[in-house]
Amino acid sequence: MGKIIVPAVIVVIIIIILIKNIRVVQQARAYVVERLGAYSATWTVGLHFKIPFFERIAKVVSLKEQVADFPPQPVITKDNVTMQIDTVVYFQITDPKLYTYGIEHPIVAIENLAATTLRNIIGDLELDQCLTSRDIINSKMRSILDEATDPWGIKVNRVELKNILPPKEIQNAMEKQMKAERERREAILRAEGEKKSAILTAEGERESAILRADAAKQAQILEAEGAREARILAAEAEAEAILKVQEATAEGIRRINAAEPGEAFLKIRALEAFGAAANGRATKIIIPSEIQGIAGLAEGIVETVRVPQKAAEKKD
Repeated sequence: MGKIIVPAVIVVIIIIILIKNIRVVQQARAYVVERLGAYSATWTVGLHFKIPFFERIAKVVSLKEQVADFPPQPVITKDNVTMQIDTVVYFQITDPKLYTYGIEHPIVAIENLAATTLRNIIGDLELDQCLTSRDIINSKMRSILDEATDPWGIKVNRVELKNILPPKEIQNAMEKQMKAERERREAILRAEGEKKSAILTAEGERESAILRADAAKQAQILEAEGAREARILAAEAEAEAILKVQEATAEGIRRINAAEPGEAFLKIRALEAFGAAANGRATKIIIPSEIQGIAGLAEGIVETVRVPQKAAEKKD
């Protein structure tokens, strides 16, 4: 019985050891493996088996992008102004082997390297340039840090200046300057607003004057057109009346001609025309011989009528 138990226990122990040496590497991770103290391999995503007692996992490396936020560092500008600047470095491990064996404390090394690089860059710039050239400083630092950390298996993606804190007295002066600048801009904006308001008011008055002038012009045009239409209508009415008179006269002449009037009738009409002419303003009247005979005849007729009337009056 004892001879059976011992081999079974050995088999169980071996199975447990084998199971414990099975490793599953997760996404965005890498395992650095050593065999007998020397670098053997870098395990990436998947199932792996470690040889018991001969191999060991020296380091588990994250391949994700990482952020290192460093505390403020005192730096001196070209014009001898001491400022406190803190930086943020975004980096990523690209070679787990170099990251494991290249440097002892990579994050500390990156912090010191960022501090010295920042001092070198800021030392060549004046205060105003430092405050207005963040993008340039960030770009220079990223380039220098990326090149310096490449042997460590680290890639620096970007560097950001988180805060730039000049001395307190300079901050106060800057705040006063910013306040004065804001007030100046406010005054400019207010003046521009008043100018635009005046322009709009003047344009409104000009448009109103133009509209009033156009209205008066249209009224005069309409009045002139109305007077012209009235004169045209009066002229047309007068012309129509003359036409009617002429038509009536022509009709009368036509009827007289159709009735074939005698010489006596014509002379009587001539006498009527003469009477109408005599009632006018003419000072000299030339009487035709025909009318003179008619006038004598008419006078004789009138005298003949008057004699009986006088006789009757005497009898009375």
